[in-house]
Amino acid sequence: MKQINQKHWYDYLWIASLLYLTLGFFNILFAWLGLICFLVPLGISIVKGNKSYCNRYCGRGQLFQLLGGKLKLSRNKPIPAFLRSKWFRYGFLAFFMAMFLNMLFSTYLVFSGARTLKEVVTVLWTFKVPWHFAGTNLNVPYWVQQFSFGFYSVMLTSTILGTITMILFRPRSWCVYCPMGTMTQMICRIKE
Repeated sequence: MKQINQKHWYDYLWIASLLYLTLGFFNILFAWLGLICFLVPLGISIVKGNKSYCNRYCGRGQLFQLLGGKLKLSRNKPIPAFLRSKWFRYGFLAFFMAMFLNMLFSTYLVFSGARTLKEVVTVLWTFKVPWHFAGTNLNVPYWVQQFSFGFYSVMLTSTILGTITMILFRPRSWCVYCPMGTMTQMICRIKE
């Protein structure tokens, strides 16, 4: 008898990734939910010593698999060696962390009153897109909003990069150089 692939609740986490991007478009405070995508993989790798988040629970990876695999939006070409190389993965992680720390510093400046709130989303760390429609009239401190704009920028940029590599190469090409995947891999190696 042929066994049917049984779906689990975590097979639908791609919906959460799509919902996250959509909700942040309408209310920037939803960007805080993205912290789940930072804390859970680190927690799992620290506690369990494995990359089960990446392999099973990552909604973004599932979304790329759905778009590139099932919907055939991927060219399904081999991933170039330079994307898989240690120097690129660790270099991208360092760059990503520098951008993340810059975002935290901008949030601190707004918190301390040294800078005013900037209602923009920065795409690909370069292009500033006015996003005031998603952040106006929020009854929360400006630093909370500033963190939201910065964090949503990080998540949107990484999704765009993942989409580009999904189209050009294999569906889950992003997973090869994903900063969270690189960090969880480092944690797993330390725990060995």
